[in-house]
Amino acid sequence: MSERHLMGKGRLEAFSDGVIAVIITIMVLEMKVPHGTDLEALLPLWPVVLAYLLSYVYTGIYWSNHHHMLHAVDHVTGGILWANLHLLFWLSIVPFTTGWMSENHFAAVPTALYGFVLLMASIAYFILSRLLIRVHGEKSTLARSVGRDGKGMISTAIYVIAIPLAFVQWWLAFALYCVVAAIWIVPDRRIEREALSK
Repeated sequence: MSERHLMGKGRLEAFSDGVIAVIITIMVLEMKVPHGTDLEALLPLWPVVLAYLLSYVYTGIYWSNHHHMLHAVDHVTGGILWANLHLLFWLSIVPFTTGWMSENHFAAVPTALYGFVLLMASIAYFILSRLLIRVHGEKSTLARSVGRDGKGMISTAIYVIAIPLAFVQWWLAFALYCVVAAIWIVPDRRIEREALSK
């Protein structure tokens, strides 16, 4: 890769952090305050709170892994900038699908669309990581830490199973979305280990 095509990663990191912060802000603003003053007034909000919690966890997972991934690289290219925008595009749709799913009490189509957006975000993240590895080399810290990306492949497979299940029972799909979150919520130490071993 020609040096003149390489750029610093600082602006990409700052922009991504800003977009993810806005995504979380939009989601929390969608949670309308109940008119009642007792705990019963909160009961109708359970779909909104449940969907928000899952989406908040997913957004946090993407932010954390994105931070770790960029920590392991030195520079970016124009293609990487577009791949990052592709990832942010799918993440930016999460507040919409979260709201649609929760407002309609996990109806089949909104719940399936929610899973589709998660699937596309995972694919976009994979593309971004592969472009970064291609620029930095197969012996780079990132390449060694990601390896074959078993967690990513398992997650993608679970999404593919979960999406059609939304048309059978919403809770089956939702449970599988939670499984993927559980897989990733345990911090992935691979990049940290590789960085410390250098």
